[in-house]
Amino acid sequence: MSQNMDIKTVERVAMLARLDLTEEQKNMLGDQLGNILGFVEQLSEVDTDNVEPLASVVDSSLPLRKDEVTDGQKKDDILANSPEQNEDFFVVTKIVE
Repeated sequence: MSQNMDIKTVERVAMLARLDLTEEQKNMLGDQLGNILGFVEQLSEVDTDNVEPLASVVDSSLPLRKDEVTDGQKKDDILANSPEQNEDFFVVTKIVE
């Protein structure tokens, strides 16, 4: 099911990928891209009528946590990174007059 991709298409793909190819590389790439297209063509022949779409091949679900707004209970740890603080806020140098 292998087919060769024409040189003009290979040159277009190489230009889009910003590849500078020799003539030998263009011929080799044409063969390889043709093989890829042939494989994709084979996949279109597979009967998938009774197959449900999958998000993952593993049948599992992620544990969910309660959706609630919190401060993260790390206020003191976060403020400790600031060179200067005032109550529960960072002190930032004024840069606009």
